[in-house]
Order: sequence, then structure tokens, then C-alpha cells
Amino acid sequence: MLTIICKTAFVSYETIHSPDKLQDDPTTRVFTAMVDAYAHFDKALFGATLPKCVITWQRKSKSHGYFASHRFKARNSDTVVDEIALNPAYFSERTTKEILSTLVHEQAHVWQQHHGKPSRTGYHNVEWSEKMERLGLIPSSTGRPGGKRTGQRVSHYIAIGGPFDRACDDLLSQGYNIEFADRVTPTESPKRAGASRKKLAYSCKGCRANTWGKPGLNIFCGDCQIAFVAA
Repeated sequence: MLTIICKTAFVSYETIHSPDKLQDDPTTRVFTAMVDAYAHFDKALFGATLPKCVITWQRKSKSHGYFASHRFKARNSDTVVDEIALNPAYFSERTTKEILSTLVHEQAHVWQQHHGKPSRTGYHNVEWSEKMERLGLIPSSTGRPGGKRTGQRVSHYIAIGGPFDRACDDLLSQGYNIEFADRVTPTESPKRAGASRKKLAYSCKGCRANTWGKPGLNIFCGDCQIAFVAA
């Protein structure tokens, strides 16, 4: 009886998680796209020398992405892996190529962590800067020509016709796309993105007591036994 029950459950699971079903899963599509892009640029720009890592989406303030070395540890072994995080809050206002340039920016950190000599956490040193230039991503603290090439906070801009630009065009020509973006952008607060949460002032017309609360509150004054009125 136990064998039959387990077999039935197993078949049901396989049916639900068939390849056709997985194609409709947004989580699968989102992170398959990330893994595919990582593998493409690893081969095209790094000679397939980068270790696998965990790619996440994180809403870190004022950051397109970040790299964290040895961020995750396997629960049942001593395996430790790095993290690359991309910020989906910026996806709506950036092109796919610009988003992918951030991925490669962080891949340059992965390369340096495992094949170079990184400085303190978060610092972009000369070795990293020179590697970025060879990739066709020009380091700049402003994200434009003329910015500082090294430092704690360094962005980049794309060298037109450079290695990254060509490798990215190759990927995009295959129909590559990043389907989803955060509905809340860095210039739009969560409050403005959803329903209004502005608090209103309420007053009792009898004793003039005041209070604050969300719109639509139905509150009464315990002394006067009359309703508070929104100001």
C-alpha cells in the first residue's frame, strides 16, 4: 500500500512539473534568463573560467547590483558560493544591454575573487578596473566619461563596439529578453505606486480633540459620543 501511494504521488508531481508546465512559471523564466546570460558572458568574455554562483534580485538603495563573495553555504556540506545581485527596481528605466552590463560588471568581481587579488569588500581597485576595460566596460564613478576609475563606488559605461557590446549583441540577436521589472522604480516610493496611504487629521466638533489616521476611518469621541470628522 505504501509503495502504491508513493508511486502515485511521484507520478502526480512529475505531471505537474513537466517541462511544458515549467515554461509558464515566471520564477523559472526569470532565473533561467539570468543563468543563461551568466553562462553566455562567462564563455564569451572570461574564457569559461568563472565558478557558478547564486544570482538574486535585491532592491539595494542606489545600486544597480552588487557582488558578495562566499555569501551562501550549502546546508548539508561545506560548499560555499558567491552571490551576484541585480536590482530589478532599475530594470524599467534601463535597456536590456545596460542591465546585462551590470551582470558582467559583477562577473568581473567574481573573476577577481577567484583569479586575481581583490581589495577590501566593495572596493574597485586597479586590477579590476583594467579587467573591466579589457571587457569593454569603462569604469567611471559617474557612469560617464571622465569619472574616477577606482574607488568604493564605481559604475561604468559601455565601450561601443567593444567585447561586451559585441557579445551582448550576439545574445540579443538570439531573442534574449528580461521579461519582468519591478513596478516601483527608485524615483517612485511604494506609497505612490499603490493605494494612497496618506494619513488624515480627524477632529471632534464637540471637545476639539484631534487624532491622525488613514482615510476612511469611522471613529467616535468617547467623551462627546459623536463621530470624528476628517479635516
